[in-house]
Amino acid sequence: RFQVFVFDVGKETWKSYDWSKITTVAAFGKYDPELMCYAHSKGSRIVLKGDVPLTEIVDPAKRATWISQQVDLAKKQYMDGINIDIEQEVNETSSEYYALTELVKETTDAFHREIPGSQVTFDVAWSPGCIDKRCYNYTGIADACDFLFVMSYDEQSQIWTDCIAKANAPYLQTLVGYEEYITMGIDPKKLVMGVPWYGYDYVCQNLSEDHVCSLSKVPFRGAPCSDAAGRQVPYGAIMKQVNSSLSGVLWDEVQKSPFYEYKVSVFVRHHV
Repeated sequence: RFQVFVFDVGKETWKSYDWSKITTVAAFGKYDPELMCYAHSKGSRIVLKGDVPLTEIVDPAKRATWISQQVDLAKKQYMDGINIDIEQEVNETSSEYYALTELVKETTDAFHREIPGSQVTFDVAWSPGCIDKRCYNYTGIADACDFLFVMSYDEQSQIWTDCIAKANAPYLQTLVGYEEYITMGIDPKKLVMGVPWYGYDYVCQNLSEDHVCSLSKVPFRGAPCSDAAGRQVPYGAIMKQVNSSLSGVLWDEVQKSPFYEYKVSVFVRHHV
């Protein structure tokens, strides 16, 4: 069936979730036994966040120790699996490349064996094209776990073209990422789309009449520009500001994305 996979980052936002749709909650905040019990009462899984330095998993013994610790923690907290969120640089010719695939396979085997019905998932960038130098064995990892969570956001982490503000998740660019995963041979049923509930606020070096916002150059992992020229803004904050902004809601037909502009002074303009 369809997966509705939610990242919970703490506090009590979970009390306003639509629990009729949620299949899994990844608990990225402080452990909350009330959330765990409520998720189970609604028939939803709740899973751990799994993160480990890649240098720690090249050694098979250290890898086995980490996996054992995660399984024990999941059992202790009555949890139903793990979401592996590593997001570190990997070179295709490195020992980490092979170790990461083994980590996912061994973690999946251990969880499925020790916690029946558990789920192991792995977070990947919006495209398999070595985004942010994450050159993983995507097909091997997809085969080794229950599904890939595709982070279809922060798609301007490396800006290789003109140094201008763009959408956090441009529609066509997002679809290209999924086509690339599927072309590699990954089953579409193993791909869950991550949706961003935030945008970016950019200070424009120059803002043209046709709404092109030039950015300061903030290089990232080889690219001349990046979304680090802006700051992340939550959806709620955006909706509070947009109606009183300079432009109101505008629409970018190419990126299929709303945006707006506001000014701090005569000389300082922002694009969100």
